Amino acid sequence: MFFKGVRKMEERVNESLLENVVNNMARNRNVLGAVLCVEKGDGSFSWTGGAGNMQEGHRYFITSVTKLYTTAMILRLRAEGLLRLDDKLSKFFSDEILDGLHHYNGIDYSREITVTHLLANTSGLPDYLSYKVNGNTADSELFNKGIDQSWPLEKVLEATKSLRPKFIPGQKGKVLYSNTNYRLLGSVIEKIAGMRIDAVFQKYIFDELNLIDTYAYSNVKDNTPAPMYFQLQAIQIPNCMASVTAEGGIVSTAKETMAVLKGFFNGQFFPASYLEELKKWNFILFPYQFHFGIGLEKLWVPRLLSPVKPINEILGFWGSSGAFAFFNPDKDLYFTGTVNQSNGLGHKAAFKAMLKIIKSA
Repeated sequence: MFFKGVRKMEERVNESLLENVVNNMARNRNVLGAVLCVEKGDGSFSWTGGAGNMQEGHRYFITSVTKLYTTAMILRLRAEGLLRLDDKLSKFFSDEILDGLHHYNGIDYSREITVTHLLANTSGLPDYLSYKVNGNTADSELFNKGIDQSWPLEKVLEATKSLRPKFIPGQKGKVLYSNTNYRLLGSVIEKIAGMRIDAVFQKYIFDELNLIDTYAYSNVKDNTPAPMYFQLQAIQIPNCMASVTAEGGIVSTAKETMAVLKGFFNGQFFPASYLEELKKWNFILFPYQFHFGIGLEKLWVPRLLSPVKPINEILGFWGSSGAFAFFNPDKDLYFTGTVNQSNGLGHKAAFKAMLKIIKSA
């Protein structure tokens, strides 16, 4: 066990409690290790701990927590007047790319998709990782078996066009979590910035925050990040991780992810006044229950879990690997870390850990 503490938040939230919490995260079935970082927004408290086969300084794939970084860059470009959220894809992509991308009930809606639709997962575009290999197995399932393949943009577009969209862009009450949306947002960022998305992240996020252990994964021979797990099987998919930069390809530590999370909510990358605009929620039931806004997630906390004192907003992002980055405004508490387990049990363990700390504060 490794930990460090800075001044107590309250007597009930102390190093002993947090050490117990992170150890419990790693005691869940198939969860072999966990890292947890907890901080107060005012800087009065900071604690990081590791359990099992994870230490506090371990680098790990943050997977879809990366989408929070992509959201930050889109909102930064908006603040600089370089794009509008209602800009349509036709402003950024050629007819060749757009033709047939979203063909629904005999009508091509590809040119009607906006930046907001992509951020909010309300475009209706299918997830390219649902693409069936040999007609029967989705690529996301192959990942859990350690079967690795690269996903360049051309292949993403080809797979997306072969799949049927789920609904008309912006259809009321409809939402579909789709990595395709964030791959396209990454391309939009590249076109405006005039550089690759990994270079954009490096210049405008990593360097600005002086992060030294955070990078966009690109070298398939780099085996320094902690391996991801599906149940008890370590999953190594370097070709995939090197190709999904905008939607899930960042490597970081809990402490450095914390710096980005706090920057996101404190106006580091875009005006903090934008945050309320992101809270237009749609409920996603499967595979995990949460609300999705405009480039932001909100955890679903049933009233039964805290009947006396309701837990309100817990905002941020999950990663499929069990990585997480969330903020509870009521208690001014920030949480980052990972359980490195993609079968859902890890997410449950992290969720329970955050709830326990919030309720104890």
